[in-house]
Amino acid sequence: MSSTPMASLTESSTLEFPDNHTKSSACLSVSTSKVNEPLQNLHLASHEVLERAQTAGRSKCSKCSGSRMFYCYTCCSLVGVIEDEIPKVKLPLKIDIIKHPNETDGKSTAVHAKLIAPDDVSIYTYPCIPEYEDKRHEIVLVFPGPDSVTVEDIINRLLRLADRGSLCLQDHHRSAEEPAPKRVKQDTAADGEAPSLKKEAKQGRHKHVLKRVVFIDSTWNQTNKIVTDERLQALLQVELKTRKTCFWRHQKGSPDTYLSTIEAIYYFLVDFHQECLSEEYHGEYDNLLFFYSYMHKLINKAKHAAGKL
Repeated sequence: MSSTPMASLTESSTLEFPDNHTKSSACLSVSTSKVNEPLQNLHLASHEVLERAQTAGRSKCSKCSGSRMFYCYTCCSLVGVIEDEIPKVKLPLKIDIIKHPNETDGKSTAVHAKLIAPDDVSIYTYPCIPEYEDKRHEIVLVFPGPDSVTVEDIINRLLRLADRGSLCLQDHHRSAEEPAPKRVKQDTAADGEAPSLKKEAKQGRHKHVLKRVVFIDSTWNQTNKIVTDERLQALLQVELKTRKTCFWRHQKGSPDTYLSTIEAIYYFLVDFHQECLSEEYHGEYDNLLFFYSYMHKLINKAKHAAGKL
């Protein structure tokens, strides 16, 4: 078993579309194609709008005049499709995506998240990073590291950060003449967590403590500059360990646990929904993969036709 960690980093090759496309009935049967298995059983809006746009061909972006298919990855706007036919998803958290300045816009799936969840997703180009210092008890960074935690551990860890910050603030404002009150000693469980915090988290009293999640949009060899930035250093890091990518142009030489950006966002939200909100998942965020799943089907069909799969 590979111990290589997984992170939310973007792909290394430009998103491409076959020039000719027939209706979905002519597409590959995903039930018999092993490469399509990760995208099975998704609750997706109809792809008919994309099929029509694919048949019509590329259109000009009204903002930058670039020739685009489905959307403009530079302007984060839809192109050649009817906006009302593109699904929108309301997320339980705010998503910040920090994009490497050398990363070509057309290589990233981050734009998918912005198009599908425009009210909850923001994209920044490094070195532009929001100020997180005073809110680090309600923000996490999805990136592997020696101190990273799993999604199910997020709430307990953030509660500890919030409690620690509250105590520091009380100490700061307390008069020098005022004696410090005795603090009740809490027993700790085997994993080092106070039972009361674990109970509170389990009961869902603080399940909404997490407000924002940060993802890095970059190839692996460009991540170090961003992840070591002091503005991100204080954030709790979260690692996704059990998901595998099905991206059609996976970075050569890297394990299949290295996800594209949209995959990482989607899988994080699914895990968060189940582990932190303690709710059954019924496809609430599946449409985040609306564009991704369609492109996956198109490109794998082209590869099959060319004998590459």
